[in-house]
Amino acid sequence: MTRIEKRAQRRRWNTHGGSMWSPCAVVPKKRFDDVVKKNGVGLTFACMAMSSSIDGPADETNLTATGEIRLMPDLLTMRKIPWKKQEEMVLADMHLRPGEPWEYCPREALRRVSKVLKDEFNLEMNAGFENEFYLLKKIIRKDMEECWVPIDSKPYCSSSGFDAVSTLFQEIIVALNSLNVVVEQLHAEAGKGQFEIALAHTACTYAADSLIFAREAVRAVANKQGLLATSVPKYALDDIGSGSHVHVSLWQNGRNVFTASNTSSQYGMSKVGEEFMAGVLAHLPSILAFTAPLPNSYDRIQPNTWSGAYQCWGNENREAPVRTACPPAVPHGFVSNFEIKSFDGCANPHLGLAAIVAAGIDGLRNHLPLPEPIIPDNSVLCFINEKDENPATLSQKLLRLPTSLSESIEALENNNMLREMIGEKLFTAIKGVRK
Repeated sequence: MTRIEKRAQRRRWNTHGGSMWSPCAVVPKKRFDDVVKKNGVGLTFACMAMSSSIDGPADETNLTATGEIRLMPDLLTMRKIPWKKQEEMVLADMHLRPGEPWEYCPREALRRVSKVLKDEFNLEMNAGFENEFYLLKKIIRKDMEECWVPIDSKPYCSSSGFDAVSTLFQEIIVALNSLNVVVEQLHAEAGKGQFEIALAHTACTYAADSLIFAREAVRAVANKQGLLATSVPKYALDDIGSGSHVHVSLWQNGRNVFTASNTSSQYGMSKVGEEFMAGVLAHLPSILAFTAPLPNSYDRIQPNTWSGAYQCWGNENREAPVRTACPPAVPHGFVSNFEIKSFDGCANPHLGLAAIVAAGIDGLRNHLPLPEPIIPDNSVLCFINEKDENPATLSQKLLRLPTSLSESIEALENNNMLREMIGEKLFTAIKGVRK
């Protein structure tokens, strides 16, 4: 009974740092109410300099073990944890001191660039994530070695693949509903033991928060049933990779203004939509340092895998890293949003969306032209590298996106626009962690 009471008095919160690692603190309820609500919890400066491989500051981040910030709970995100009935979870902001946001805070970075988009163009970016992951089960080999293997090898979108884990997903859906995370659909994916949950689109700051809650719920519910849920971009080199594709649209006064207002538009999107997407496409090599943060991320981003290996866009072309989408409710000839496929489950969603917003702002400020979309035809393929195999069967030359994390870092280092928009200090820390 005493043990249960102690558990009943704990609250915890997460805020994702510069890598896939996220600090989590647990405090008794009384202390949370008496102290933490007002003063937060201390955390070392080095938290934003830690990579996914070591609990210590990475080189070239300008962050060390000296100095402390405050994790300030955002009480609007307070949720009861459905898989731990006696506990609650709340997301946090990083402050130098209560009321003074820290320049390195990912949630603040997304708010900051979103405010620029609002102030300069009266626009808001909505986002919705499609989160892919593998479900693994533990087995004991003949040599008594423990290992994790996919739970099944069912085909893409098969009812049998879903039926095998329907009880698990029913619990996940209940958990996400209680966390105010709206699920639009879910299905078995193409990989062995791979699945996808699509979340509803909403204001990008809420979309990033929802993705964190969704990751927590999937991991925890799977763990309850003795399974391991992993969103590592390329779990097995001989199988398909996992992404966290994001759909993006622009809104003004409650109306989607990414969509064209009449049929005179060439591509079914407004001029504002074209310029915003042109900015994202132009800066995509640098954006990858945010949205594909691990060396393993680039094992996933390969031609002929629907992960977006070339710097191009297309209408409903799933091989392109940026594709415009036309859901059933949208009139023929119009598009409602665009999808970025080179975003994976190890990326910090707040930092990834901040980079996308910043690039879109650059497109709007400079009225960047949108290049021609990739259009499949029957002509001979022509590429920068003739050895690459691209399934889109295109007639124009395409630039390959970075094939390694080091290449995306190089692109980022030369991107002064993102340096200015993200902020010099956070920009430097991200580069250091990636290196």
